[in-house]
Amino acid sequence: MSETVLGLLAEFPDAGKLLQAAEKTAAAGYKKFDCHSPFPIHGMDEAMKLKRSPLGWMVGVMALAGAAAALVLQGWTSAVDYPLIISGKPFFSYQAFVPVTFGLAVLAGALTSVLGMIALNRLPRFHHPVFYSDRFSRVSSDGFFISLDGTDPAFHPEESRSFLLSTGAEHVELITSEKER
Repeated sequence: MSETVLGLLAEFPDAGKLLQAAEKTAAAGYKKFDCHSPFPIHGMDEAMKLKRSPLGWMVGVMALAGAAAALVLQGWTSAVDYPLIISGKPFFSYQAFVPVTFGLAVLAGALTSVLGMIALNRLPRFHHPVFYSDRFSRVSSDGFFISLDGTDPAFHPEESRSFLLSTGAEHVELITSEKER
């Protein structure tokens, strides 16, 4: 059996130390790392130098596309494909199209938000390497962790371990996976 190094998991005493360590980790040039805590920490996105999500733009564009599709479909059917004279009203009576147009806009936006979130988060991911650690089970109650991915270009097991200890980590664990040859 051979072990494959998947990354490092560093434990911190509190949220403040985790936030400071995230800033130092991003400043040191690490790109593939994540912070884990039992609750959201204000300022963590800035500390990790994360970019804004494109999901809002995706949802907005698709909602407008859904509304446009509904308006075009209703306008085409009522004014061009199957025009009916009802009480002398015009063929293209857009006021009657508002409920369906709104409904399709909401539907397109909602579907885009769910599917976009799944795609941008690279889900489903049924197992993450940090689950190999017994200490990581504390993340849902009182644990604060940084996980460095072993595929990061700046990752070197011993140097990265020393770096994480210098940021204030209480415990740093090497995450490995055993593979059969």
